[in-house]
Amino acid sequence: MPRISYVNGRYVPHADAMVHIEDRGYQFADGVYEVCEIRHGYIVDITRHLDRLNRSLGELRIAWPMSRQAMIHVIRETARRNKVRNGLFYLQVTRGVARRDHVFPAEGTKPSLVITAKSTDPAVIAKKNANGIKAITVPDNRWDRVDIKTVGLLSNALVRQQAKEAGAQEAIYVDANGCVKEGAATNVWMVDAAGTLITRPAEHGILRGITRTTLMDVAVKLDLRIAERNFTVAEMLAAREVFITAATSICFPVISIDGQTIANGHPGTISQNIREAFFDVAEKIAI
Repeated sequence: MPRISYVNGRYVPHADAMVHIEDRGYQFADGVYEVCEIRHGYIVDITRHLDRLNRSLGELRIAWPMSRQAMIHVIRETARRNKVRNGLFYLQVTRGVARRDHVFPAEGTKPSLVITAKSTDPAVIAKKNANGIKAITVPDNRWDRVDIKTVGLLSNALVRQQAKEAGAQEAIYVDANGCVKEGAATNVWMVDAAGTLITRPAEHGILRGITRTTLMDVAVKLDLRIAERNFTVAEMLAAREVFITAATSICFPVISIDGQTIANGHPGTISQNIREAFFDVAEKIAI
C-alpha cells in the first residue's frame, strides 16, 4: 500500500511529498519535531508530546501552524490513511518558507507542517528487548539548548553512525565532568545496587523525554524508587542494570558499554517490569 503524508494542508503520496527549497527547516534547521508511538491502534502519550511541542515552538518563537485539535485530527487521519496499528507518527514544524536570511522572515510567514506515519515490526523491538543492545560513550559537542526538540540533529546522526561502526546501537553523550547526559536519541537510566532508578535531571542539558516522564508514573505504580541526579560513566558501568528510553522503543536494556559488560550481560528484571507495565499507565487515544 502506498504511503500517504500530510504536507502543508494536503494529503499526498509519500513519494511525491516535498517542501520548498527555501523552507527554513532545510536552510537553517529552524524547526522542531515530535515522534510518537502508535501501539495496537492507539496513539501513546499524545497530550505530553503536544505539550512538549508547544514548549519547543515557544522557545523558538514559532507559531502553531494550526490549532491543537486540528493537529490531532490530522495526526489521526494520517495514521488511518497509512493503516498503522503498530508504528509511529512524525511531525515537523518549521518557521516556514522565506528568502534566505538569518533573521526571522516577515511577521505572518506561515509555518510549515509535515506529518508522516509508518508501521514498524513489533518482533524487531521484542528481539532487542530480549537480547539487549550495546552502546558507546562519546563527548558531548552539541549546542547548549538540547532541551528544545529541534531538527538540528547533525551531531546525533554522526555519533549514531560512530556507534554503528563500533557494533553498537546507541551513543551516550558524556559531559566534561565525566557524567552521563543522554543518548543520541534516548534518555539513559541506571539501576543501582539498592534497586533505585537513577537518571540525570532534565532541567538543563538533556531533553525531557516523554517516555522518561511516563516511566516515572510507571515506577510509582511498581513502587520503585527514583533519584534524579548526575552519575558518572564509572557508576553506570558498575550498575545493576542500564537501559535507555524513547517513544518508539519504550525501554531497551543495555548489556554492554564501550565493550564492557553490564552486570551479567543479560537484560535485567526491572527494565522488563517497567516495559510490561508501561502501556497500561500511558495515555492512549484511538486512531
